[in-house]
Amino acid sequence: MSRKPTPSAAKPSGPLKPAAKALEAAAQPVEVVGHTLERAFDPLASALKRAALKRADKQARQFEGASSPAAPAPTQKKGAAKGAVPISPLAVPFPTMPPIAGVQLATGRAGFYKHERDDVLVMSFPQGASCAGVFTRHGVGSAPVDWCKRHLEMTKGEGVRALVVNAGCANSFTGRPGADAVRRVCSAAGKRFDCRQRDVMVASTGVIGVLLDDAKIVHKLPEIEQRLTEDGWEAAARAIATTDTFPKGAYVEAEIDGTKVKIGGIAKGSGMIAPDMATMLAFVVTDAAISPAALQNLVNLYTRSTFNAVTVDGDRSTNDTLLLFATGQSGAPRIGRAGDQRLADFREKLEGVLMNLAQQLVRDGEGASKFIKITVTGAQSHASARKIARTVAESLLVKTAFAGEDANWGRIVMAVGRADEPVDRDKMSVRFGPLVAAQDGLVSPTYDEVKMSAYMKKAELEVSVDVGVGRGSASIWTCDLTKRYVEINGDYRS
Repeated sequence: MSRKPTPSAAKPSGPLKPAAKALEAAAQPVEVVGHTLERAFDPLASALKRAALKRADKQARQFEGASSPAAPAPTQKKGAAKGAVPISPLAVPFPTMPPIAGVQLATGRAGFYKHERDDVLVMSFPQGASCAGVFTRHGVGSAPVDWCKRHLEMTKGEGVRALVVNAGCANSFTGRPGADAVRRVCSAAGKRFDCRQRDVMVASTGVIGVLLDDAKIVHKLPEIEQRLTEDGWEAAARAIATTDTFPKGAYVEAEIDGTKVKIGGIAKGSGMIAPDMATMLAFVVTDAAISPAALQNLVNLYTRSTFNAVTVDGDRSTNDTLLLFATGQSGAPRIGRAGDQRLADFREKLEGVLMNLAQQLVRDGEGASKFIKITVTGAQSHASARKIARTVAESLLVKTAFAGEDANWGRIVMAVGRADEPVDRDKMSVRFGPLVAAQDGLVSPTYDEVKMSAYMKKAELEVSVDVGVGRGSASIWTCDLTKRYVEINGDYRS
């Protein structure tokens, strides 16, 4: 799980050959490509991962403008949810997102919520558009996820014409009736967009175990279709939200063979966020012309370094869906291989968009007050470092210490040890930002409680752990755990 970049128009050609191999390997389902990718990147794996991590983190910060949180709006309107919902103190402003050639979108209210809010999003795409997707590995899954996986495999990502998303009902654990509801929605959308039902992608989010009332969506489709426009990304992000406190979007421009292309996306997610994937829906669109196979390679690879590198509470959703669409309307040449050198800038910018969206999920973690980066170095391998970092990031004792602004490095050490990965206690070190808390298996001789306490009051924190056994490294982004998390989830169905 790695992340992020700053745009550079071109890349050195040297590393591209092993990178291309990894990109081609990523065409396999994301759950089986991990070790294949690492082998494909040898002997440059470590260097490439570190470089990608620095680039993606840098670009994600760039997207946040001055990296200062958006001024918290007082609260949402009364009735927008049960009680007033404060905007996350870590929120970032929704970016300016211009139209992306080939995609139209509109929202509407189908009535999945008692209060007034849009809860359906429809996107339409032109003939010849490509699509790729990555989905939850959750053992239960959902009817919309089953539909998308099956039909993307059937069509190989060619010819997708529409996307229909609803919030307020996950349509998960609903058996054959849930699958039938999805089919009826796709059939109705297919008729409206003059395409086969298999050319319609769907996604749902909300309460698990509730059957989707597809008639509500079907009834609304004609009205929503009439309002389709090339603009409206922020409204789209709001329509797919559940417990989110702010809409999430990201946008960049890249170059392919000298032609400017656009990449923009939206996401939703706040709780039930954990790797493989995060709990979330994300829809990213580019006007580049890229084959479905190449798109699938890219989305497989960069999901690992973005959405699979964030965690809020360690729980994985039944409905996680990331769909990447390419409309082919930019005028840039069509690219058939993910490793094509002409995609160098595009690859970098795409990873940045995905990382930016993934980090916004953490910034909106239910009840979050701290945005935290956990980095593990000196591990036996990247996979080992990732497991240790995730164990620290998901430790309830660690997360509550952050909430209390307590630099309790002993809890960090505890979590590192229970990851059951190789570590050398006598070489281990722990840092909070630039401050050394422990080193060589002991409290640091420079430890200063006053300085540590001052650092912990920051809204954005970094914890670094070196476990002293190798050269593997990985980072995970997470948040703290506050009383508000319990309040939000205790009231979720009320």
